[in-house]
Amino acid sequence: MATESTVDFGSAHPPKEESIHVFKEILPKLKHEIVHLRHDHDKHEPEYFAAVRDLSDHDLAGFTEADFVEVRVGRSAYGVHLFGKVRIPALPDSGPAYIHFRAFTDGPEGEPAKLHSIHTEEKEHESGDKTYRAIFTKKDPLEWFDT
Repeated sequence: MATESTVDFGSAHPPKEESIHVFKEILPKLKHEIVHLRHDHDKHEPEYFAAVRDLSDHDLAGFTEADFVEVRVGRSAYGVHLFGKVRIPALPDSGPAYIHFRAFTDGPEGEPAKLHSIHTEEKEHESGDKTYRAIFTKKDPLEWFDT
């Protein structure tokens, strides 16, 4: 399995043609999984999706390739790892309005790209309290994540 130390991970930039191609390949799965993930987390820890609690499933997954705003790409012995930031257009850009996803492709001649995961963050604070989120802000950097 690829790790941050085994992947040559580039800096964040606007998506280019190859990244947009990967995004288009995973888009139906990404839309399905973000809705499924919200329903699953709402049963146990609704704070993950608190920023979108008033959105319908349709609005939550209402993004298109035009909303794919940032990407980081890394290469490993296995292929290409793509970390992307997608804006949820039904939300104001000034607050939490982005999801972060991870995808994998073995290249343009290989198998279709696969959605690896959608980032969900559990953060423990010095006080011992925890916060949870799956919806990020424009300023939140794309960083390596496994889940």
